[in-house]
Amino acid sequence: MEFSLNNEQQQLKDSLERYLAKSYTFDMRRKLLQTVGSAQSSHWQAFAAFGLLGIGIAEEFGGMGGTTNLGGTGAAAEDTMLVMECLGRSLVLEPYLTSVVIGGSVLQAGATASTNAPAKTRCGVLLGEIVAGTTTVALAAHERQGRYKLSHVATTAKQDGAHFVLNGSKAVALHGDSANVLIASARTSGAAGDTNGISLFIVDADAEGLSRRGYATNDGQRAADITLTNVKVSRDALICVAGEAYPAIEHAVDAGTAALCAEAVGAMDALITQTLDYLKSRKQFGVTIGSFQALQHKMVDMFIATEHARSMAILAALKVASPDVIERRRTIAAAKSLVGQSARLVAQQAVQLHGGMGVTDELPISHYFKRLTAIDMTWGDAHYHRTQLGAMMAAAA
Repeated sequence: MEFSLNNEQQQLKDSLERYLAKSYTFDMRRKLLQTVGSAQSSHWQAFAAFGLLGIGIAEEFGGMGGTTNLGGTGAAAEDTMLVMECLGRSLVLEPYLTSVVIGGSVLQAGATASTNAPAKTRCGVLLGEIVAGTTTVALAAHERQGRYKLSHVATTAKQDGAHFVLNGSKAVALHGDSANVLIASARTSGAAGDTNGISLFIVDADAEGLSRRGYATNDGQRAADITLTNVKVSRDALICVAGEAYPAIEHAVDAGTAALCAEAVGAMDALITQTLDYLKSRKQFGVTIGSFQALQHKMVDMFIATEHARSMAILAALKVASPDVIERRRTIAAAKSLVGQSARLVAQQAVQLHGGMGVTDELPISHYFKRLTAIDMTWGDAHYHRTQLGAMMAAAA
């Protein structure tokens, strides 16, 4: 199997890295941390001009689809992996993951699986707006009591003539405070915890009865808790098939998890580079501390852990589009678990090797540490995914 980049992928990687190195420095990022709604930043428009916002979105909706060189079926996921690694190295704050990867996946499912023509059209229009950089979307699928369980949906959607009325609350919707459009899961039948009976609705952020409490997360990203009180949406807001949206939600989160694995690899790469530079410059007892064998061994451990994570991130990207759902779920769980373990080791060692400076806000090291910690906790930490993987393997035995 060929693991090198093809010409188009290499050009994309080189262009994006040059842009981020010049226009997305650590100091520039710290200024962005003071703003809300980074999707309105000049960087988001630059990403649109690069074509990044069209990666993974089919050409019929104005996107670029994907190119493959890894021998798998998930060309779009491979290109997404490439982009997410670059974004991870620069700790990019813009909502690429939530809007393009997650939102793009759900809306494309709606554009193909929806049973009513107006909903298909609306999904297609939103996809085009995402590609153009004029609209951002956020998935509101988690609830307080559900923890990582996507099927725990207590929010209800009751039909009222030509409309649906939504009531309930959603927790930690990533970038949900700045998104123009929310994609909310709600139950049209069944009980909380059932995979059947879950539907997806497009809800405008300014809809009457919808309130958002936005806040900064520990890693500098944004999230929101959302309350839906008698929010009325039209029938064309119902995407996919009523009561059968769970597979689309699960696939979107799997795609997002694979993208997070790639982002973590990029962040670990940056930590290794910056830590190595520090060891080469910091002196103790008249020599650079990088000459100490014990510290060299720690750097080797960091490198090996990162390469293990990279291999699993590649495998996860290859399996995102697998028609075998069980195989996809097993691979994603294994990748997220191992990447979480590797990220913890690399981040902790980087902080230790920097000494007291490693935890200061002035150095990027602490920011990478926070981001990698948040990545591990997003959509299931390493322990959760090990448990899921064990349960799936036991069921298959």
